[in-house]
Amino acid sequence: MNHQTVTPEEMSELISNVPQWQVVEESGAKQLKRGFKFKNFVQAMAFANRVGQIAEEEDHHPKLVIEWGKVTVFWWTHEAGGLQRRDFDMAARTDRQYEPDTA
Repeated sequence: MNHQTVTPEEMSELISNVPQWQVVEESGAKQLKRGFKFKNFVQAMAFANRVGQIAEEEDHHPKLVIEWGKVTVFWWTHEAGGLQRRDFDMAARTDRQYEPDTA
């Protein structure tokens, strides 16, 4: 597996495809972060489970913080210690799991 992270130029290009995500640095690694709002805990859990399903399909797992009415998702590649193209792809797939009309 390629453990190389994206360059700053690539990051600028890729983040434009997932504009609601932000790049943060946590524990020394750049990560993609986005919070999703819901009407209640059950909807938040259902979303987290949908994200979990796509994570299992790709064998690439995010950090999920589940709260009442909110799920915060973090994508990054642990082995690379930062962001790779697949993290941006997974952020876009996560966005497609969100149903804002239920939020």
